[in-house]
Amino acid sequence: MEIAILGCGYIGLELGRQLTARGHDVVGVRRSDAGLEAIEDAGLEAVRADITDRDELERVPDVDAIVFAASSGGRGADAAREVYVEGLRTAIETFGEREDPPERLVYTSSTGVYGDHDGDWVDETTPIEPTTSKTEVLAEAERIARKLPPEYGFDGTVARYAGLYGPDRYRLERYLEGPVTEGYLNMVHRDDAAGAVRFLLAEDLARGEVVQVVDDEPAHKWAFADWLADQCGVEEPPKRTKDERLENDDLSEAARRRILTSKRCSNDKLRDLGYEFAYPTYREGYRDAIEAYCDD
Repeated sequence: MEIAILGCGYIGLELGRQLTARGHDVVGVRRSDAGLEAIEDAGLEAVRADITDRDELERVPDVDAIVFAASSGGRGADAAREVYVEGLRTAIETFGEREDPPERLVYTSSTGVYGDHDGDWVDETTPIEPTTSKTEVLAEAERIARKLPPEYGFDGTVARYAGLYGPDRYRLERYLEGPVTEGYLNMVHRDDAAGAVRFLLAEDLARGEVVQVVDDEPAHKWAFADWLADQCGVEEPPKRTKDERLENDDLSEAARRRILTSKRCSNDKLRDLGYEFAYPTYREGYRDAIEAYCDD
């Protein structure tokens, strides 16, 4: 296959490496010099383009599939809308109106669209109830990705990511030092976040569907932090209940909503499709970080 990764960053670079290792041709798209250099260092073809600019997207060659993996850089809802909604629409129109359009699109979303479920399990059949302006934008982008204009002739898939971790994103010290607020962590290692999309593309699965990309075991934050402390040979960190954390007057409204949002995300659908995880739980996924910490 020939695949374009729009917003080829943390996940996109790993996805590109996995795809090229299996014989596929990959074009990575970024607009910054540093982004283009990272794409080239990963052994991929690099194209400079702003994904919100149709004229610039015309620089990207025809491909069999596009993966929309762009990030708004942690900024607010307006920036998120510009990237996830307007950028996605621009990409769909730009590629869809070509003489040789792609066969499919994969849009990477977030399990943040579910809202609060009081610690209950959620899956792809659970109605989404975004609770922040940013997750409302993500939910809108999901609808755009799944309801592509029929005249374009290609299908959209939503890969709904849990919390990403991996090289450069372990956040080990945060949980070792604390304080740790109660609640569940739903996680997926970078290599599996990329691997799941690579799998769906290579096996031609889940067209027009949502697939939750999360590992086998949602972890309670307190249990996770205590496990990390034990593995690293340090004292267990201090803990806070949600009520204690919410007593902080400096919290933004969005932060308060995140604290009150609790769920456990199921990966049964991805498992049933046949994907095999490289890091099925945090125990395997955090091993390199723990060894590095202990070696310091």
